Amino acid sequence: MTEKKKSRRKALVGVVVGDKMQKTVVVMVERLVRDEQYGKMVRRRKKVKAHDEEGRCGVGDKVAILESRPLSKDKHWRVMEVLEKATV
Repeated sequence: MTEKKKSRRKALVGVVVGDKMQKTVVVMVERLVRDEQYGKMVRRRKKVKAHDEEGRCGVGDKVAILESRPLSKDKHWRVMEVLEKATV
């Protein structure tokens, strides 16, 4: 009996920094990495484009995103849920 190998999809949390496109938001994902030479913790940031089918995200919202198949040239993530809405 052979087992199927389960593929784990990456899940990240980030803040929406752009929502000008239709069904797409730009999410800033931040992570802490230890500097190789000095050992100091350094913040690394990356912007990723995520698919937002309902258009429920706005700038400043904290969202959970999940890796998916390529949806376009730059879009490889989907918005799973809005964790926190931005305060005005």
